[in-house]
Amino acid sequence: MTEAPTLEKTTEEPSHLTNQRFDQFDLRPELLKGLAKAGFDYCTEIQAEALPLVLAGIDVAGQAHTGTGKTAAFLLAIFQRLLANPPVDLRVKGAVRAVVLAPTRELAIQIHRDAQTLGAFTGLRLGLVYGGTGYQQQQTDLVNGVDVLIGTPGRFIDFFKQRLFDLKHVEVVVLDEADRMFDLGFIKDIRYVLRRMPVPTKRLNMLFSATLSYRIKELAYEHMNDPRTVTIASNTPVADRLVEQVYYPANSEKLALLFGVMDRMRGDRMLVFANTRITCDQIGRRLSRHGYSTGVLSGDVPQNKRERLLEQFKIGDKQILVATDVAARGLHIPRVSHVFNYDLPQDPEDYVHRVGRTARVGESGHAISFACEEHAISLLDIEVFIGHPLEKMEISDDLLQPSRKSEQGRDTAKPIRHTVRPRQQQPRKSRQETFRSEKKQPRRQHDSISKNRGPDSVSTAPADDETAKKRSKPSVDHNARRDYGVPAIG
Repeated sequence: MTEAPTLEKTTEEPSHLTNQRFDQFDLRPELLKGLAKAGFDYCTEIQAEALPLVLAGIDVAGQAHTGTGKTAAFLLAIFQRLLANPPVDLRVKGAVRAVVLAPTRELAIQIHRDAQTLGAFTGLRLGLVYGGTGYQQQQTDLVNGVDVLIGTPGRFIDFFKQRLFDLKHVEVVVLDEADRMFDLGFIKDIRYVLRRMPVPTKRLNMLFSATLSYRIKELAYEHMNDPRTVTIASNTPVADRLVEQVYYPANSEKLALLFGVMDRMRGDRMLVFANTRITCDQIGRRLSRHGYSTGVLSGDVPQNKRERLLEQFKIGDKQILVATDVAARGLHIPRVSHVFNYDLPQDPEDYVHRVGRTARVGESGHAISFACEEHAISLLDIEVFIGHPLEKMEISDDLLQPSRKSEQGRDTAKPIRHTVRPRQQQPRKSRQETFRSEKKQPRRQHDSISKNRGPDSVSTAPADDETAKKRSKPSVDHNARRDYGVPAIG
């Protein structure tokens, strides 16, 4: 992997676009129509630097922070290559021509959606494979044949071992969010897939990552053909127009502080990140009671529900989305105004990806973090990683007493205790009082007991004349033999 031809561009100006137009590249007319449909005219910095290389057939290892347009760069390169080079052998069943691997299901879905927009006029068949749902439908799509296959490593290898598609004719391969691949332990799966493709010199290879660490460079050296490194550097790993603030609440003040800050900022679309699923569920319930339209997104939410929640959040049906780091990478949700770090992440890179959900593509945004007693230890590492301190904010009494009320009319900033009204207990009686009350009120006897009462039993009820007569009759010997007209023997 050569380091000499590194292309580096420092982004000191707030604009995210360059003067390079897409129509100045030698792109196919089908791609220009797709770009016009998407409303793209000018390139971002990573697109302007990477597209000339990949269109010329040179491998690229790109480094840029999230929200810079990496997806459009490699999709255009894929479509241009496949349209310029028709398939060698149409008789090969299940032959895939391009592969895009992503670390998470949400990112794979986002890439597939962008590919449908940019490649709407190409006639190329797109396939999407990921775990959690749609197994039979994905299987059917692969049987019918696809040209570009996008997916996550687990489901991808599952279908490959079933021989539903073939990798011997792959012309382009893309690894997106390569650093996340390592974090999630997918590197062995990635090497398994790459070794079943043609040699690197016979295919176009692209790798994109927020950081190009030593292990990523090693992977590029093994499975790429002398790639060029394209680095879009900045003074900070976060967006230039992002306002970063930090509060120092106690653990018991975090929820009230969250309500207070939200009520005063009045964001249109807000993301709240927490470190655990249980915390996300608790925040989601309290926000709903506080009058906000809220969805909760975590790892154990079924895939169909996850997709539905993301779609509702994008179109505005949900004002707030509470999530773990599952939603921190690769998702392009337009016009996210605020990102809240309810829990500071332990990994500084996770902080960068969280706050990268706002201030995307040149927009402005706010990132508010809570450095509580439990997670404040991570703040120093985060500030060292991003290269600047966060703006420290004071916690006033007004912030801890939010004005917004829930639909039930109560202020949910205070802890809600679900209690059952206890029964009104009567004072206990002494033994003597209990004995006297039983003596005054004789026990009522059940009818079945009184009917089956024997003649020798003693009744506490007053006896009338008929009862006295019955009692005066002699007792009957039930053991004596009855006379049924049969003479007794002996």
